[in-house]
Amino acid sequence: MTQDATQSPSFNRRNLLKQGAAAGAAGLAFSALSARAHDFGGYGKHRPYSTDYGPLEPKEDMVTGLKLLALPKGFEYMSFGWTGQIMDDGRPTPTDHDGMAVCGQYGRFIALVRNHELSAGESTQCFVPGGMYNNNEYGGTTNLVFDTARGRFVKHYTSLGGTIRNCAGGLTPWNSWISCEETFHEWNNRADGFNHGYLFDVPAWGVSTGQPIRAAGRFSHEAVAVDPKTGVVYQTEDAGSSAFYKYVQPGAHDGHWGGWGRKDWGGHDRFWGPWRQRGPLRDGGELYAMVVEGESRKDLTLGYQPGDTFKVTWQKVGDPEGKEGRAFDSAPDAAVFSRGEGCWEDDGLIYFVSTDGGAAGLGQVWVYNPRKETVSLVYESANPEDVDGPDNIAISPRGGIILCEDGDSNPKRLIGLTTKGDIFPFAENLIDLKDGDLAKINAYFPGVADNFWDAPVRNFSSQEWCGATFHDDWLFANVQSPGVTFAIRGPWRKGAL
Repeated sequence: MTQDATQSPSFNRRNLLKQGAAAGAAGLAFSALSARAHDFGGYGKHRPYSTDYGPLEPKEDMVTGLKLLALPKGFEYMSFGWTGQIMDDGRPTPTDHDGMAVCGQYGRFIALVRNHELSAGESTQCFVPGGMYNNNEYGGTTNLVFDTARGRFVKHYTSLGGTIRNCAGGLTPWNSWISCEETFHEWNNRADGFNHGYLFDVPAWGVSTGQPIRAAGRFSHEAVAVDPKTGVVYQTEDAGSSAFYKYVQPGAHDGHWGGWGRKDWGGHDRFWGPWRQRGPLRDGGELYAMVVEGESRKDLTLGYQPGDTFKVTWQKVGDPEGKEGRAFDSAPDAAVFSRGEGCWEDDGLIYFVSTDGGAAGLGQVWVYNPRKETVSLVYESANPEDVDGPDNIAISPRGGIILCEDGDSNPKRLIGLTTKGDIFPFAENLIDLKDGDLAKINAYFPGVADNFWDAPVRNFSSQEWCGATFHDDWLFANVQSPGVTFAIRGPWRKGAL
């Protein structure tokens, strides 16, 4: 158990029952979203704050006492995993926190796996004996253990190392996290002989083998979502013109539904029929790219309205590892998205983000239905006040969507998208550290002052949110720089999230 875990104040349960005031609204057209009903094509409203939760107000971190976030009334939070904070394996926490998810549970303890989007020489190297891919590289993952009964973090350690720019990824039905390298280079052009741009499977409990899943493709990976009923892994690509991919691993079903199931720890159906895999992710499968039926290279970046739906098929990728160019080039009919980002499975549907898609270049949210073989535009931002550059995405237990913002807005926000189609800011990044604040942080998180900033004043409010993930009454999320993880709790059930 870490020292700071024992010092973290407990949450005030009485505050969890309080509710914010109602708010006004402005009009905005997009699809009526429901992660449960999946009803597209209606209208929603932009709201300056949630009518259920109320307006945002600066809140003190329950650990350091610093006002790091703005949240609605009744919500509280604690910080943990600051860059430089010494972990249980004796290593300082790397910076550039990114994608993350709750990937496993054992009793009251849950395990989160967190990415670090590091390139060579940047910050502290992710290093773990037995879990390294390339000793020359710095990126990787760290795991955090959280005690839901006591409301505190109790352990963290390095779980994957030797990778590049681990941006996002996705949780799996076999209690692990698939970490994605957001990088691409010409085949075999590195002096060290390593190729990068792969997927890596990281267990919720323990460490990764450090072995890439080569057949799943080598490209600028962003995020994945695994269909728990088929074992198919859906993937986004962060490139100007990119495809939406699926990786059919050996033993998985190519889009076919069936078998018998039970509920997993997250409440999702877990099927053990013809597909019986319990993990880890298997190499040796086949990679496919989404194609709009009857239209080669259909451009889905501009000219569409929320609710527009397209029938799709899948084309096998001829050069999945990009040995003769991009994998995208070897699927000549693939539909075109602009900078694929976050990806999330919910109730059998696969939601994914185009961070700069749409007429205004401010971002789109799409959903793929594997049962109907359709892709639909869920939401498109027309105004930076609504959302500017959605990145990571997560769906709450109540069906609402959280979008992590990474555009030009300041302060950066966590944006809520309701099942009725309304959009509103749920949280703001207010991290603006003054003289003496670093000492306060270091008092609870030893190592931060020794391994972090050398400047006395730092304003990080323009830095992106990432890694949002829900578990019961908790929302966990990261701010990439200065590199910190937050656990947020409040009256979720009284609102859309």
